[in-house]
Amino acid sequence: MKTASSQRHAGRLRRHRRVRKKISGTAERPRLAVYRSNKHISVQLIDDLSGHTIAAASTVEPDLRKQGSGSTVDAAKRVGTLIAQRAKSAGVTKVVYDRGGFIFHGRVAAAADAAREAGLEF
Repeated sequence: MKTASSQRHAGRLRRHRRVRKKISGTAERPRLAVYRSNKHISVQLIDDLSGHTIAAASTVEPDLRKQGSGSTVDAAKRVGTLIAQRAKSAGVTKVVYDRGGFIFHGRVAAAADAAREAGLEF
């Protein structure tokens, strides 16, 4: 018998696979992939055609760790702003958003909104 947490995890992976069938990142429009754990959030810009990560930001980084907990909406906003700055420095302005099977609410939505406000186009 599966536990409730393993069923939730399996459901998230199922949703993520379903979304990934339709979404792919290119060099011109990379995929902005979000991963949310209980304690942290991380965001990557991925070119799926070449298999490379263009830019990444996470609450695990020492600069963001000093600013407080990584499991808050404010931390997600800081990560969204940081990934937008790093994307602009890499020459990327348009992205396709990959919520990673998570619902678009709370920290996942806050990271996306902060990236939009900082200049990324979805």
